[in-house]
Amino acid sequence: MTDEDLAQYLKPGEFVNSDDPDIIAFAKDAAGESGSEMERVLRLFHVIRDDILYDPYMPMGLKSSYTAKDCLAQRRGWCVPKAALLAACARAIGVPARPGYADVINHMATEKLLESMGGCEIFYWHSYCDLYLEGKWVKATPAFNKSMCDKFGLLPLEFDGKNDSLFHEFDRAGNKHMEYVRDRGPYFDVPFDEITATFRREYNGMSGQMDAGIDGDFQIEAGS
Repeated sequence: MTDEDLAQYLKPGEFVNSDDPDIIAFAKDAAGESGSEMERVLRLFHVIRDDILYDPYMPMGLKSSYTAKDCLAQRRGWCVPKAALLAACARAIGVPARPGYADVINHMATEKLLESMGGCEIFYWHSYCDLYLEGKWVKATPAFNKSMCDKFGLLPLEFDGKNDSLFHEFDRAGNKHMEYVRDRGPYFDVPFDEITATFRREYNGMSGQMDAGIDGDFQIEAGS
């Protein structure tokens, strides 16, 4: 990949808001000033993974539920805005980054979330972040915060900057957790129109909640 190709993944997008002042300040603070580029990115990953709470009950029809800046402002978000936030923060400190997507089967979800999906078992457009580190692209998934993983009995997903960090196949007890069924690949920015079109087509039960969200607190329900 040429320098020109990489340069595009340092530019801000509509959803990967790497030029937003709050994101720039947050990224610099979370990454710190000391250490190598790799060490700074790893700090970013862990702060976004654990300090920004995972929340799939957000209104999936609204753009505000997809942007990095709103995810930061609310200190919560589902996998798409959390990956967008990591990409935005990485770009803000000079590391090329892009959101990526895959369709997965998640064997560990609340009944309320599954009901909203109309019985569909596939989680479409699950998001990770692709980071360009030490001359190659590496996938990182900052979606599930550690405190929520503890409630669900899941292993928190680690990232070493050298190997792809995707969800474990099994949880701590050996039960199936996350199964990847299709890799949609990386994008420059969040493909909002494509994602919402898929949700409206595939999730019959979510049609009335696209703009209102799901009533409840996922972090609390994770422990019930």
